[in-house]
Amino acid sequence: MSDATHMRRAIALALAQVGRTGDNPAVGCVIVKGGEVVGEGATGDGGRPHAEEVALSGLDARDADVFVTLEPCGERSSGGLSCSERLVAARVARVVIAAADASVFADGRGSARLRNAGIAVESGLLAEEAHALYAAYRPAGR
Repeated sequence: MSDATHMRRAIALALAQVGRTGDNPAVGCVIVKGGEVVGEGATGDGGRPHAEEVALSGLDARDADVFVTLEPCGERSSGGLSCSERLVAARVARVVIAAADASVFADGRGSARLRNAGIAVESGLLAEEAHALYAAYRPAGR
């Protein structure tokens, strides 16, 4: 399957959660290893857990590709591990992001953490399709 196919699946996962995630955006995440989907998730009801946290749960994601509809957070408002920290700890190989997140909890910080850890980061895949998910999203601190 192509990168676009995996991102479309992540978008579909997020779309199913729109309106159910409180102040947090609905995010979808798909994890692919060896060409097979091995994990997926979406932001939980009320905004927790985050999509990446759900998708990584119980998974050996070392060297996997991660497709996420919104930039992984660089910090959590709750003080827990951010999604970018979780992805670094999982030792994924590549993170493909559809849309940037201007929130004070992301705003390039999540992507920078991933890059600094040697993880390939690609942004903008199916950005127009993903942006429709975030039309009403008002990032924290903005």
